[in-house]
Amino acid sequence: MEMRLTQLVFECEDPEVVALFWQRVLDLEPPQGEPDWLTLQWQPVGRFSFHRVEGYQAPTWPGANGQQHVHFDLLVEDLQKASFAVMEAGGAPLTAVLNPGPKAWRIFADPAGHPFCLVTVPE
Repeated sequence: MEMRLTQLVFECEDPEVVALFWQRVLDLEPPQGEPDWLTLQWQPVGRFSFHRVEGYQAPTWPGANGQQHVHFDLLVEDLQKASFAVMEAGGAPLTAVLNPGPKAWRIFADPAGHPFCLVTVPE
């Protein structure tokens, strides 16, 4: 049986803020939809959507007891440049650069608190 990911959905308090952050970070076209559900078109997954949830609580980092739910890694060529772009867009660093050198990576959170990593090696 073949399966293919067609949509990634982030729950959040303010879909517009989170969608505009990811639009800027991933250099995508503006989000489409309604105030409670906005979607970006992103080739690796198809649709990247943001769903308003009343009483939303951001995941914690580190999520020792499963509080982070899920995170993904974004492969970048220049960690310093990419980190700056993420912070300029409104992302918050959760760590300093880890494993400095050819396999460097850094953990960030988007405006809704979803953790993600910038990595220089796809591991």
